[in-house]
Amino acid sequence: MPSNLNITSGGKAISGGSLAPRTRRGNTNQVVSYFSGGEAINPPLTLEYLVIAGGGGGGTGTVYNSGGGGAGGYRTNKSGQTSGAGASAEASFNTPIGAFTITVGGGGAQGSNGNNSELSTITSTGGGKGGSGNNTVGSVGGAGGGASGNLTISPSTTSGGAGTALQGYSGGGSNNTSTVGYIAGAGGGGGAGGLGGTGTSGTASAGGAGGNGQSNNITGTAVTRAGGGGGGPGYSSGVASGGTGGGGNSSGNTAGANPTPGSPNTGSGGGGDGRNGGSANTSGAGGSGVVIVAYSSAFSLIPNIDAGLTYTVDSTTRAGFHVYTFTAGTGPVSF
Repeated sequence: MPSNLNITSGGKAISGGSLAPRTRRGNTNQVVSYFSGGEAINPPLTLEYLVIAGGGGGGTGTVYNSGGGGAGGYRTNKSGQTSGAGASAEASFNTPIGAFTITVGGGGAQGSNGNNSELSTITSTGGGKGGSGNNTVGSVGGAGGGASGNLTISPSTTSGGAGTALQGYSGGGSNNTSTVGYIAGAGGGGGAGGLGGTGTSGTASAGGAGGNGQSNNITGTAVTRAGGGGGGPGYSSGVASGGTGGGGNSSGNTAGANPTPGSPNTGSGGGGDGRNGGSANTSGAGGSGVVIVAYSSAFSLIPNIDAGLTYTVDSTTRAGFHVYTFTAGTGPVSF
């Protein structure tokens, strides 16, 4: 330790109010804080994160079948894990001095994109909504929404919505090869870990499956999240499955059957409606997102968390780490 380093135990600024260190003891750990003008400034803390936006809703049901919703954007810097669309884990992240904002994006309602999630400067984009009506492209999002059913009396393909680079895959299209007017199945929504499936053509046209989600072990347990919603069938009574990690299933073509929503706090897309599916022609809503942060338990710092955020903390499942899981709300956080 340098001989000119002055240390206090009473927490007062020294050296004429310029930056001066002190020690703060909590349990057996020792954390150094700095003072400027009498105000404590903690040094940056390295955080691991998983930031998933809200999933997109399935397209609005009409006389046509609708596309599945895309998963919310998926970003992580957890070493050894994968971000959305097969991207590598992102760079290390240090907490800024002062408060920073955490926002958990809500899932999109039927026919709506999901909402963004944020951790300071890290933003994940809400999932794209599924296409609605005839031959409608799915919406762009963290992962793209699936195309609605394609009714064209000649071979034609309607595209799914594009995903966002490093966050999620594109939604599936609707591929119609019929020359007699059969409507093709709608596309599945894209997932964090896979493309949405393409709706098929013919007398038993099925909706595309939702794209698979992505696994992450930031909590100490590997969990798959952010699957895309299944696309509504055309002339098939079958249900298109949502992607792994919570994607909603489509409805079949049975009257009164409705699609399922994306699972909460997974950022998964909602299922699309079949051509003669839900009695109210509804589609599944997207699942809400989640923000998870983890830091070494060698640091005894406890964050100040705004009352507008809903969260849980776990310091046992993953040895050597404090893990905070934010499941709803928005507000400032500081260390």
